[in-house]
Amino acid sequence: MAEIKYEVVKKGIKEAIERGDYQVGDKLPTESDLMVKYQVSRYTVRRAVGELQNDHYVYRIQGGGMYVDDWQDSSTKRVINNKMIGVITTHLADYIFPSIISGIDRAVSARGYSLIISNTHNNREKEAQSLKRMLDNQVAGLIIEPTQSAMPDPNIELYQKIEDAKIPTVFINAHYSELNAPYLETKDMEAEAAMTSYLIDQGHKQILGIFQVDDMQGTHRMRGFINAYMEHPEISYLNKTIMYQSGQDMSKVFKHVSDIMSAPDHPTAVICYNDELAIQIMDVIRSLNLRIPEDVSITGCDDFVLGRYLKPRLTTLEHPKEKMGLDAGSMIVKLIEGETVESIKYDMPPHFNESVVANKD
Repeated sequence: MAEIKYEVVKKGIKEAIERGDYQVGDKLPTESDLMVKYQVSRYTVRRAVGELQNDHYVYRIQGGGMYVDDWQDSSTKRVINNKMIGVITTHLADYIFPSIISGIDRAVSARGYSLIISNTHNNREKEAQSLKRMLDNQVAGLIIEPTQSAMPDPNIELYQKIEDAKIPTVFINAHYSELNAPYLETKDMEAEAAMTSYLIDQGHKQILGIFQVDDMQGTHRMRGFINAYMEHPEISYLNKTIMYQSGQDMSKVFKHVSDIMSAPDHPTAVICYNDELAIQIMDVIRSLNLRIPEDVSITGCDDFVLGRYLKPRLTTLEHPKEKMGLDAGSMIVKLIEGETVESIKYDMPPHFNESVVANKD
């Protein structure tokens, strides 16, 4: 359905203000200018501006024109009695996210709050839409998993506006150093370094590491993998690394893995960015008539429930999931109620299962 004309005008002005094209107190284009720009009537412009006045984005001066209101401060004042908390994650219904969100819900509902949930699918445009939706809903606080957190974020100015508006915010799984919000993260680099060292101690000198590198978890896990090899300079040249990004054609990644593992001197172990990837890589390895773990050992990360039912059961690192959700929910409520909180970094205990055996070659 096509947007109503006054809504197009309202949306255009509002987005220009939120982007920072116009600062608080700046004079906006005249009604006549807006009529020309949007090809609409004066009535349409006045209806759009009237709604923006009600939303505290615009104010008028009699005979002096239209100006940008202090919309950030107004937003903060309007949320004082709001009992809604916004949650933005890269995924919702699969992998470890249902457990995280369940933990958040348990913590905030016990204090009388409810959730508004949004999913970015690890897409920056959807992240911007989610952030604006939360602002429009005047949430009391935000729990956010950043989208493509290892990459420069075009939405950082929107995050800074949220910070300037003093909307309590907690980050999970990653955070932005430019912002002062507390965060809850796992010790990815240390955990992956320990797992790599374990494989090396088991006699695996040549290990293939496969990592998603557009989020901080993936880059930290890859760094841990490399750091472990740096402690063994005599074999460091034997490591192999494949990097990929979310949204990439994974068939090309799997083809690259297949090419590497088809070689006579293929790696004897594979470390995967997470359990979801590990399950797919197990299929690639089996398609080459290689046995797991006799020919190739494999590890994942996050302790995804499905990995517990594989044959052989997947060796992995434990993500706190529901604990992270409970702590994030408790933390955001404390921030909303004026308490101070500290960021949390969780250990990732290893679960050594049947997908890894010692290399005897």
